[in-house]
Formats: sequence, structure tokens, C-alpha cells
Amino acid sequence: MKKVKIALLGLGNVGTGVWKIFQMNKDEIEKRSGYEVKISKILVRDKKKNRGLDIPEELITTNFKDILEDDEIKVVVEVMGGIEPAKSYILSAIKNKKHIVTANKMLLATRGDELFKEADENGVMFRYEASVAGGIPIINGINESLTANKIENLYGIVNGTTNYILSKMDLEKVNFKTALKEAQVKGYAEADPTSDVDGYDSQYKLAILAALSFGTQVDVSNVYREGITNISSLDIEYARELGYKIKLLAIVKNHDNKLELRVHPTMVPEEHPLGAVYDSFNAIFLKGNAVGELMFYGRGAGDLPTGSAVVSDIIAIIKEDVEGENKIPVVKNNLWKKEFKEMSEVTCRYYIRATVIDEPGVLGEITKVFGENKVSLRSVIQRGRRHSGQYVTLVFETYLTKETNIISSIDSLYELKSVNKIDNLIRIEEF
Repeated sequence: MKKVKIALLGLGNVGTGVWKIFQMNKDEIEKRSGYEVKISKILVRDKKKNRGLDIPEELITTNFKDILEDDEIKVVVEVMGGIEPAKSYILSAIKNKKHIVTANKMLLATRGDELFKEADENGVMFRYEASVAGGIPIINGINESLTANKIENLYGIVNGTTNYILSKMDLEKVNFKTALKEAQVKGYAEADPTSDVDGYDSQYKLAILAALSFGTQVDVSNVYREGITNISSLDIEYARELGYKIKLLAIVKNHDNKLELRVHPTMVPEEHPLGAVYDSFNAIFLKGNAVGELMFYGRGAGDLPTGSAVVSDIIAIIKEDVEGENKIPVVKNNLWKKEFKEMSEVTCRYYIRATVIDEPGVLGEITKVFGENKVSLRSVIQRGRRHSGQYVTLVFETYLTKETNIISSIDSLYELKSVNKIDNLIRIEEF
């Protein structure tokens, strides 16, 4: 059996998963690829760090040149994360005719087109299944199985941390801080959870999915972003009463060659498949003009699920012809020119929770403001006093309306003396 040598850049959570899978599934990998695949070098920052793995000392290096200058290493697997030095390492490896596998969502979302261009020019393969939704085969699903379709829209729960937090808040009725703390204890959330809870992680992933799905260049700045830090137990309770679940959704819709890209907390009908995605699971729900509706579901993070996607990419490269020049170009993100909708142009339904003075005529004042701004109300919930003194909570659910009309309404509501605070605004998707 012929041998292929590969190298890992990084030995963190994902790199550890890749190493474990090669030990666990050695026979399967060899039979499916037709090669004896060997990890011959692993780049780390600290050789002395105890990682709890039985790795021969001679495989570990802190010098990237040990990988770059080894002509027998055919595939470089980048699982270190971040922009630099990952980008420089990948570009150098490409120029040395080494094929690339990466799990780096931030790098792809911000520098992907540059890397793809370099890979094409040098005739090397570039795969990145693990960059979105861990072990779920969504990249190859879009890139290969769905190429006969025009994708019309895509909705994704692509961050396991936020889905775990929102699930805890819903099912166990705990508050955001308690759910976040438990996510950190379980290892789902970092000590600094900003990237997850403020929506940056989902924003990067949506940029990658949108570029691939619609064959166009997508800058991260084209993606509107909100996180979940403002979601309260009260919002979860009202969502339940209205028949919804709250999820952090990554959404892309195609309207007349114009893309709508947004990441934000979303109320999803509880009977919709995405409404039943709990814990740290991910799911991507999409619609193609030929295939109809599909949903991909599974673990979106973790060493083995993400490592599985990485190893699958390695096997795909080897099967494609790791020894010769790649005849299949990297799927380009510049096939079509698309325009992007401003968030103010988006049409949606809305949930609005407000704290107002509890006295006659207030509801009439507020509904008048909505009417003047062309916002039609579907329902209003008013309960007994929930606040000290004279304040009460009002919850409004709208019909479809433009974002700009909602923003104008809220600006006008703040001019009313009867409105103490607009506590939250959450968009509603009906699919």
C-alpha cells in the first residue's frame, strides 16, 4: 500500500480529535483512501505541554520549516485557528504545492477568496468542511450534492454554545447568567464567551455558507449581527405563550439577485424542525428550487465531531489524486455578482416587549404610533403589574413589516411619556 504523509498545524481541541480518529479508525481510513496515511509532523507552540496523548516525541515540532521543507508531506491540516500565523502558513504550504485542509472559520470568512485564488493558481486542493457546523457535512452537501439546485434560502443554528444556553433557559427556566456559567463548566463556552454569545462565530459561519451557496463574494461586514445577551427568561416565557422557541439563527435569503444576510435571536414556531434543536446541537435548514426543503442536523462542535469532518476532507483529497496536479478547481465565490440588502430593507415579523405606565389610554397611544408608522399588530399581551410602582409589561406581535418602520416606531415610542423602556425586540420567522 502506498503511503501519504500529512502534517497538523495545531494540537488543540480539533487537532486532538484528528489524532484520536487516526488512532481509532486506522483500518477504515486506509481502506477508504487506498493509502497508508501517516501524521508525520505536528506543529505546536510548546513541546513540553502535557496533552494527555501518546504521541511520539519526534512528531512534535515548533518549527514550521520542518513541515514546509519536507517534500513527502502532501497535505497540511490547519487546526490552530485565528488569522495569523495560520494565513501565512497556509499560503506558504500552497506555494510549496501542499494540499490544504482547514477548520478555520474566521480565516475563511475574512481571507477566504485570497486563499482560494492561491490554491487554484498552484493547482492544489483546498477543503474546509470542518469550518461550519462541526461534523455536519453541510459544506460538501452544498458543494457537491446540491449543485443542481438554486438555493433560495438557508437558516442555521450554527453555534452550539448559544443553543445550549437558550435550551437551558427554555427547558429548565434558568436565567442567562446561570445558563452561561453551566456552559462554561461543561466546556461549551470559553472563559471569554464574546465570540459565541455576541454572534461573531455565527456571523463568520454564515459568511462562508452564503458565499458557497450563492457563488459570490461575501464580506463579514455584509452580515447583520446581534447576540443573545439581551434575551431574558421573560422573553422565553412570552415566546412559549405565543407558540415559539428562541434560537440564534444565521439567515440568508435570495430576493431578485439580492442577498439578505443576518444573524440574530429569532422566534421560531415550536412545530418547525429548528424549534426542536436543543442542547449543543447544530442544524441547517435550507430550500433548493429542485430538491425542496432539507435539514442537516448533528453535533456542531467537539473534538471528535469536528475532527471527523477534518479527516473526511483529508481522505477526499487523497482519493482525488494526492500525487498529481488537481484538475478540479476550488469552488469559487466570484461566479455571480450579488447585491446585499441593508437591514433597514428587511421585511419580517417582530416581537416587542415594553415597560409602560399602567394607566388608561396608554395602549391606545402606543397602537396609534405603530399605525402611523405602517406597522400592523397581530396580537397584544398585557398582564398584571410585574414591576414596582406604576409600571406594567406590554408585549406586541406584528404582522410582516419593514425593519425601517419598526425602528421609526420605536423612536417615536420613546417620545411618549407613558413608555418607560423598550425592553427587547426579537424577529420572528414563519418559514
